[in-house]
Amino acid sequence: MEGIGLIAVIAVVAIIVLWLIFYFIPVGLWFSALVSGVRISLLQLILMRWRKVPPSVIVSAMIEGTKAGLKLNANELEAHYLAKGNVPNVVHALVSAQKANIVLDFKMASAIDLAGRDVFEAVQMSVNPKVINTPPVAAMAKDGIQLIAKARVTVRANIKQLVGGAGEETVLARVGEGIVSSIGSSATHKSVLENPDSISKVVLNKGLDAGTAFEILSIDIADIDVGKNIGAELQIDQANADKNIAQAKAEEKRAMAVALEQEMKAKAQEARAKVILAEAEVPLAMAEAFRSGNLGIMDYYKMQNIQADTAMREGIAKPDKK
Repeated sequence: MEGIGLIAVIAVVAIIVLWLIFYFIPVGLWFSALVSGVRISLLQLILMRWRKVPPSVIVSAMIEGTKAGLKLNANELEAHYLAKGNVPNVVHALVSAQKANIVLDFKMASAIDLAGRDVFEAVQMSVNPKVINTPPVAAMAKDGIQLIAKARVTVRANIKQLVGGAGEETVLARVGEGIVSSIGSSATHKSVLENPDSISKVVLNKGLDAGTAFEILSIDIADIDVGKNIGAELQIDQANADKNIAQAKAEEKRAMAVALEQEMKAKAQEARAKVILAEAEVPLAMAEAFRSGNLGIMDYYKMQNIQADTAMREGIAKPDKK
């Protein structure tokens, strides 16, 4: 029994040792690379294990590239993996670019991948252009009628501008700006409805894809709807504003007139008060004149006759009140 237990332990240890050997020395993977025409040493595969780089990823990528006629360097692939790059995706992109006669080397492909863009999708987009639908763009023609346009932008990836180039959002923003400018420069909204392709021509001539990761192939107006009469609404708003201003000015003039009238009434009352005060001083002056001998009784009667004659004339001159 002890001999059987010892044999079992030895077998288990042997299995573990063989597993460790085949794990750190991937003989099967090295043989697959050898028969596929990929020249890579067994020592290099072992060192990949120590550097925590999956040898299967590197070998599979090199086999794919070699079969497609590409010359790949294992050290470059390993460095790209250590830089958190997507090695299979880069190799897929290189193979697709070669088949489509697109100039793309490993340095450019790895840079695009590390920049956060899908390099394989970019190559596919270079072969099969992508259609981007713009959101509704509202613009107003010179006659004040609002138009709401939707466009389809056909773009192709610009491999050289993928690193540092602007994305889809910038393309859509520029196309929207071009549509607004084109509609705004039209004399009437009817001319835009009759020739929607004029918008496409104007927008394409602006070179909107400059500095972006795409090349605009075509801009097609998918739909144009007539919106509000913005010009009429603005005129109505302006008329209401002018009316309010005129009412405010009229109210200001009325208030000034009322204030002036009140001021004139106050001055008239002040003048009447002064007259009353002056009339109150007349008897005193006459009494003083009698005492001093400057006014005689005959002079007083003459003055009374003149006042009575004046009052009679004023009564005759006034119209009769019925």
